[in-house]
Amino acid sequence: MQIDPANIKKWNVIYPVYINSKKTVAEGRRISATKACENPTCIEIGDCCSYLKIPFAIELDKAYPRDFMQRGRVRVQLKREDGSLWNSEIDSKKQLMLRIAELIPKHHGRTKKQEPVNTSTAAGPSKSGKGGRKKKG
Repeated sequence: MQIDPANIKKWNVIYPVYINSKKTVAEGRRISATKACENPTCIEIGDCCSYLKIPFAIELDKAYPRDFMQRGRVRVQLKREDGSLWNSEIDSKKQLMLRIAELIPKHHGRTKKQEPVNTSTAAGPSKSGKGGRKKKG
């Protein structure tokens, strides 16, 4: 798939803030907090776009205007030049944001990060739990 840099300017922009459940609507969230995900990154949004077979370009040097400390944004192309959709299930930017927010919690980077945390936190209480069982038994 060829990406024309001149055309990217016409693509839709998605900032991670748009789907961040930790942000308020005033801070820039665009979908309901219940459907949003926690602290999404541009890389995760890009991975979700490639999974949905939607062309995207990550711009890490750009910042969200309301919060310039929040670096990065993703440009997405919902429609081809002829007007047909890249993904027939997604016909609007809002639908795309909702789908991305659904997919990010299942993202392989997040599931891998959580496993070691769960084993280390589970190791502490399980030791005391085993000790408690021995006393009972």
